[in-house]
Amino acid sequence: MALEPTVKASLLWGVVGVLSFLVGVQTYTLLGGDFFGVGTVIGVAAGVGVVSAALAHVARPVLRERSQR
Repeated sequence: MALEPTVKASLLWGVVGVLSFLVGVQTYTLLGGDFFGVGTVIGVAAGVGVVSAALAHVARPVLRERSQR
């Protein structure tokens, strides 16, 4: 079962969001910030991934239409 290219692209943007968030958390921790706990970090990272994938999926047609004007 193959994914449609738009769905695949949206999911990849979700992965980019998750990884960016995790890099930010790691940087914050390495610079002396408090660690929030594994469960909290995983939960927020999952939320970031879902939101960024959904936004990418919704924004894609709008941005494509604007770029063709």
